[in-house]
Amino acid sequence: MTNAQPDVLTIREMCEAYDVTPRTLRFYEAKELLFPIRQGTRRLFGRRDRARLVLILRGKRFGFSLEDIRQLLDMYHTEGSNQAQLEKTLDLGRARLAQMQAQYAELEHAITDLMRQLTDGEHLLAGKRRANEDNAIRD
Repeated sequence: MTNAQPDVLTIREMCEAYDVTPRTLRFYEAKELLFPIRQGTRRLFGRRDRARLVLILRGKRFGFSLEDIRQLLDMYHTEGSNQAQLEKTLDLGRARLAQMQAQYAELEHAITDLMRQLTDGEHLLAGKRRANEDNAIRD
């Protein structure tokens, strides 16, 4: 038994293999990020498209724009060092990481503040309940 992938996958096979919808694949095709082989109404995705899809999905997970992803993909050449592509990838990655770290810090601050507000609210409510119980006992 071999683990070799077939040369081409149908749209259904792509959806199953990469957990995407047909609509997603058609969208990426329309945005000229994927270039499936057309056989009548069938779309067949080769190894290059599968590799591109992995990079698209990773880029989206990291929060890159489709335009950034397109530029990076378009910079790839099968022959050559691809140094410019790597440099741009690193620049975009560093910038995105800085943005994500800033968002993370803001989120941590918001979580801490919300936890403090909830604790204060719980103490205030407990005090009101005690006061109501005390008033009910006196009446």
